[in-house]
Amino acid sequence: MSASTLATRTVFLGIGLKLTAVLAFSVMNAFIKLVADFPTGEIVFARSIFAFIPIFIMAAITADGVRKMVVTMRPWLHVRRSLLGTAAMFGYFTSIALVPLVDATAIGFLMPIFAVVLAAVILKEHVGVFRWGAVAVGLVGVLLIIEPHGGIRGLISGGLSYGVVFGLMGAFLAAFVVVFIRQMSETETSESIVFYFALFCSIASGLTMLFDFKMPNAEEAFYLVVIGVLGGVAQQAMTFSYRYAEPSLLAPFDYVAIVWATIIGFLFFGETPLPVVILGSSIVVAAGLVIAWRERARGQMKPKPQSM
Repeated sequence: MSASTLATRTVFLGIGLKLTAVLAFSVMNAFIKLVADFPTGEIVFARSIFAFIPIFIMAAITADGVRKMVVTMRPWLHVRRSLLGTAAMFGYFTSIALVPLVDATAIGFLMPIFAVVLAAVILKEHVGVFRWGAVAVGLVGVLLIIEPHGGIRGLISGGLSYGVVFGLMGAFLAAFVVVFIRQMSETETSESIVFYFALFCSIASGLTMLFDFKMPNAEEAFYLVVIGVLGGVAQQAMTFSYRYAEPSLLAPFDYVAIVWATIIGFLFFGETPLPVVILGSSIVVAAGLVIAWRERARGQMKPKPQSM
């Protein structure tokens, strides 16, 4: 097998894993909506604790998986990343419960747009005209998405729906997480980042259950377990996808989630996206694709390390 053929197959494996992750997250969101009347902390706890099932299975069957999962050189960075990641998950899950799946998914697409701004401020990355333009265009798309939930007037007067507010909060905090993971990746393995986030999130969300808890019946308990397992599978698939293909190449496939959200929302929850939301989502997706394209171009322009 030639080197080019092997490289092509490797890239396609990465794409396949990324699409698997997107599908798993999309189905997980549907189950979250099925238990929307449960306390958010309880749903986050289920998402975190039952994610350990696929996490431990993957660690057991991969070479040196357990050591990669627990060894860390910078534990406090995991605390910082996990704290913001947990808060982002609370925001996103609340948004899913309160607004249609398509709307919540589209608002979540703001994350890479926010990440561009934060990377410029925190990491001092150079952001060119193309990416700043994509940020501006993406924000226009968001204004269209939130129009049915209060729109610009609600944004100014504080009258936006809680679902939109929590969704925006989740996307903003998730952007911080992306920036922090860029810093952590210099010394930390992807396995340890996933493991310590699940551990911290389980503890933090578990504490909230001391104050707000609903006992699930058998069917609801099944839903909660599925949420955690799907979340763990999605995380693992996404983590391994980046081993086989560049993040900038895989980024556009995140937007397949809007297709799944539309299909699942319509078939199972009777949700029909409004035209203004479709238009706004298209604009946000286009902005995200431009950002991904520029990230890939920047990566290709960087000097490659010389072999020894």
